[in-house]
Amino acid sequence: MTKLVGKSPPQLSAIQAPVSALVAGVGDEIRRIVLSDFDRIEEVNEHLLFMRGKLFRPTLLLLCSRVADQECEDALTLAAVVELVHLATLVHDDAVDHSVLRRGLPTVNALWTHQVSVIMGDYLYSKGVSELARVGNVDALAVLARAANEMSVGEMRQLTSYDALDFSEDDYYRLIAAKTASLMAAACEMGAISGAPDYREALASYGHNLGMAFQIADDLLDYTGTEAVTGKPTGHDLRERKVTLPLVSALERVSKKEHEEIRDFFTRIDPTDQEIARIVDIVVEHGGLDYANEVAEGYAGQARGALKSLPDSPAVTSLFDAVSYAVDRIK
Repeated sequence: MTKLVGKSPPQLSAIQAPVSALVAGVGDEIRRIVLSDFDRIEEVNEHLLFMRGKLFRPTLLLLCSRVADQECEDALTLAAVVELVHLATLVHDDAVDHSVLRRGLPTVNALWTHQVSVIMGDYLYSKGVSELARVGNVDALAVLARAANEMSVGEMRQLTSYDALDFSEDDYYRLIAAKTASLMAAACEMGAISGAPDYREALASYGHNLGMAFQIADDLLDYTGTEAVTGKPTGHDLRERKVTLPLVSALERVSKKEHEEIRDFFTRIDPTDQEIARIVDIVVEHGGLDYANEVAEGYAGQARGALKSLPDSPAVTSLFDAVSYAVDRIK
């Protein structure tokens, strides 16, 4: 593997530069939207706001809203809503997966209960939808609703995939298109709706392909990263018996003995670190990481291609840089 090792991706702070003041206000806008007079909800809200991520999706939305150098007064609210929906999916995913860590911090279900996680995810979704209704942006609401539906179907598809090793490459692409790319595409399209409607189709395409590249890179990090860097246990996907592109690719080339070894691994309830390391070694040996990296770069190229019709601007430059950030980041 060549691209994800020893590579220095653009800094997110540099990508955010054209909209840095707005990005800085996303947290306060989220806090305004989710404010509640119910103590338990406020308690969980504070934890979620403390553990929120790098605001990559809101950044994309804000940059897309500025590609034509046009300001939009609703862009900050739309960015906050996108991050709320993203947080809701993480809360629900952690409950479904019984995860105890997210970004190096305890998950909602670890600190409270699975029931609280489900309810809080619903609360964040509903507050986001309510806010879009308040500002009256029906087009943005329709885009976000479609993405939320796609994410739900993707999660259900993953839950009902009973034999993990029958998971095909097409199944994998369908899953990440729903679970990751749909929200990134929605963020970019909502940004275009708010400030650059002439480029709505191009920016939606950019967001989809960027999301595909982003998720494949994320799945690669499960094989190459460390918990101290990524904020989640190394081999987390394998521990949860989730099949991602590196393994899907390697399965086509493993020996019969190795295939039986992998199938035996997927029957274990609590695999050891040594057993996980063995599967990683098999995937590396059979080129699974190289293949996944090549596919990620292909989607990255399509994302860059979608930007070529856009006018030159600082925001567009940052969107180009965001592609490199997505595929070359180390966490």
